[in-house]
Amino acid sequence: MTIVYLNGEYVAKDRAAISVDDRGFVFGDGIYEGVRAIAGTLFEWPAHAERMSAGLAGLRIELAADRVAALGSVCERLVRDNGLADGEAFLYLAVTRGAAPRAHAFPPPGTPPTVYVSATRLVPRTELRRNGCKAVTFEDMRWARCDWKTLNLLGSVLARQAAAEAGAYEAILLRDGVVTEGAASTVFAVVDGVLRSHPLGHRILPSVTRRVVMECARELAIPVEETAVTEAELRRAREIFLCGTMTDALSVVTLDGAPVAGGAPGPIAQRLRDRLDARLHAHVTR
Repeated sequence: MTIVYLNGEYVAKDRAAISVDDRGFVFGDGIYEGVRAIAGTLFEWPAHAERMSAGLAGLRIELAADRVAALGSVCERLVRDNGLADGEAFLYLAVTRGAAPRAHAFPPPGTPPTVYVSATRLVPRTELRRNGCKAVTFEDMRWARCDWKTLNLLGSVLARQAAAEAGAYEAILLRDGVVTEGAASTVFAVVDGVLRSHPLGHRILPSVTRRVVMECARELAIPVEETAVTEAELRRAREIFLCGTMTDALSVVTLDGAPVAGGAPGPIAQRLRDRLDARLHAHVTR
């Protein structure tokens, strides 16, 4: 039996019920987070909690920062209660503006937000990590505040479907001739010997894993810049790789059907993946 957390209670997943009037269902009016747990310990939880609080504040959903921070303990309990503490797990957290009669403007003050958390087994993508993945390019049609991790993901859904139909893992998004990010990942490219990724701002998510990867690059003395990559630069890059909570540092070896450089995972991505692995598992007793 899978246990989830809903509005202050731990319940069986098949008994958890959310109102059809919930604004997350009706409008996509909410914020979510995805967090990784390894051997029962959450990876970079304070950074995830801070980002969630920033998104909630941006949408003006009232859930105090200390209540968001307390969801870390909820995640840890769900990992234990669902028998996931022996390996890796993925925690999904969502907060909506709550349930109210359908109207675009906010519901009356005091309407309680809906808070939901679940935990599932995370199986490492061993083959993809070893061999790399395929990607396609796709128009970035998302809204103007991609820095908030909102529940409304239609732009990413359509991009990922285009990738699936092309037999690819990810869609790399292009806006005004430059790479923003992946449909569900951060994109890095090695151009003229420099590791580059789109600068932070409204156009990309402030990815927790992106920050860690950039820290790892600096520790390894790999030149790294927060500079947007043009489409032309992407197509001649020596390496392209993706990162995210469930992605690690995953090399792109084929882009729009053409091989990237030699068509195999590159050395910079592999070095960063090894360093990221060390960070992820630093607390695990061998």
